[in-house]
Amino acid sequence: MIALSLAEIAAVVGGQTHDIPDPSVQVTGPVVRDSREVVPGSLFAAFVGERVDGHDYARAVVEAGAAAVLASRPVGVPAIVVEDVQTALGALARHVVQRLGTTLVALTGSAGKTSTKDLVAQVLQRKAPTVFTPGSLNNEIGLPLTALTATEETKFLVLEMGARGIGHISYLTGLTPPRIGLVLNVGTAHIGEFGGREQIAQAKGELVEALPEDGAAILNADDPLVRAMASRTKAKVVLFGESAEADVRAENVRLTDSGQPSFRLHTPSGASDVTMRLYGEHHVSNALAAAAVAHELGMSAEEIATALSEADTLSRWRMEVTERPDGVTIVNDAYNANPESMRAALRALAAMGKGRRTWAVLGKMAELGDEALAEHDAVGRLAVRLNVSKLVAVGGIEASWLQLGAYNEGSWGEESVHVSDAQAAVDLLRNELRPGDVVLVKASRSVGLESVAQALIETGAEGEVAAR
Repeated sequence: MIALSLAEIAAVVGGQTHDIPDPSVQVTGPVVRDSREVVPGSLFAAFVGERVDGHDYARAVVEAGAAAVLASRPVGVPAIVVEDVQTALGALARHVVQRLGTTLVALTGSAGKTSTKDLVAQVLQRKAPTVFTPGSLNNEIGLPLTALTATEETKFLVLEMGARGIGHISYLTGLTPPRIGLVLNVGTAHIGEFGGREQIAQAKGELVEALPEDGAAILNADDPLVRAMASRTKAKVVLFGESAEADVRAENVRLTDSGQPSFRLHTPSGASDVTMRLYGEHHVSNALAAAAVAHELGMSAEEIATALSEADTLSRWRMEVTERPDGVTIVNDAYNANPESMRAALRALAAMGKGRRTWAVLGKMAELGDEALAEHDAVGRLAVRLNVSKLVAVGGIEASWLQLGAYNEGSWGEESVHVSDAQAAVDLLRNELRPGDVVLVKASRSVGLESVAQALIETGAEGEVAAR
């Protein structure tokens, strides 16, 4: 964070200083909420959670070098006491962002936010120092913590914004006002909470409504609900997609033999070829979104294409591909799942597994409300239509719906199996995997299927040691 004195911070957040001998002491390190992340000069934000009260760590963090604690009550060590720590954190982030004058890029969407954010950041880093959301810390706490890591050298600040209801994105844009807003898609993620796709579109569109007239709305030309958001902003509108009407578009899209997308990138300033390191055709849309942002910020088609071709996966458990010594390929996409991302992952598996035996180890997609049965059934059916060799449905009732969909799609459904939990899936796969197989692991975060992927990777490593 930029250096601010404790007195300045107290004034910004409307707090009172307690047990601070010298209010001119500066916070020179990051603002953190995890006591394990404290370094000399940090400001520790003490949140009260369901199991842990950050105030209990106040003395320990100061002893570890924290300049002070941002707290909701006096803690016996240097502290800035406020009525609400979350509100204060947001106020501090807003102050720092406005003071820096950094170009702020915000993005949202039902699927692909984190992967696209990572692409945008990797492209913009080629042009100037860039700070971006780590992982998917895209809520009312993670977003200001990310913004506060910006410094005087930061040229671009790329922030992912999530929403679980109407008004959430409006709140986030109030904390960190964007100049460029990117909306990827409107799907069915969290549809059980929103009530319908139109309500999701209403919430996501709050991002473009927050843009200034001299800003830019980057919108998906291939998604009618996103494209319609053009009417909700006075900012410049830039369309991306495979549509001929898109300002930034892809032509000659294909997948390599290993399942990596390749295409001709067209921008208003020129065209250039892209072959990505990432897996799955769904990354074409993500790449075009990143390209549209980069073009708007002055990068050439050649610069963008080079950056996209060299970009890697930065966030854990998102199409992470591991080749075991015995030739088995593990695709760990277990961070989260919704119908759109599940379909994209299955198509990527089918492309990667041409001529090989493929396994889809799938679990529950959460927060689908009344659509849950139909959506799980549809995913099971799609696995059959894509000729995935084996479906392993993991978990409770939702997993049974996945298996039922596969079974009802055709005789191939007899190749599907329903197991009770992650360990049962591991036991099955350890016995049945053969060299050359490709295994996709994917479910909502609450299912914890990353443990399946990790166990299978470790099994391969153990086999290599045993062979030696």
